[in-house]
Amino acid sequence: QEIANEILMDRGFEVTIANNGKEAVDMIKEAKPGDYDVVLMDIRMPIMDGYEATKAIRQLDSKYKEIPIVAMTANAFEDDRQMSFRVGMNEHVAKPLEEDHLFTVLWDLLD
Repeated sequence: QEIANEILMDRGFEVTIANNGKEAVDMIKEAKPGDYDVVLMDIRMPIMDGYEATKAIRQLDSKYKEIPIVAMTANAFEDDRQMSFRVGMNEHVAKPLEEDHLFTVLWDLLD
């Protein structure tokens, strides 16, 4: 989380951190238009994991139910990638982070 935060801020991104999946869902529920452009979702989080949080976001009755969500996880097997897509994530980025790949994914989603 700290490394990703630093990498993103160095490139001019404004970052808001959720400490667990439930907090991430609550932040998206309460968001106003323009608050968030993309969600980088860790898969292994307390209270509600990234898969559950993504499913909950996709079921929201708000414009944010379609927000791009990127899995960020050490789970890099093809099954893990496919599970990310099945729950509604748009992309999957493995840890340790490769900066070039992360920003290619972000620019593709935000373009």
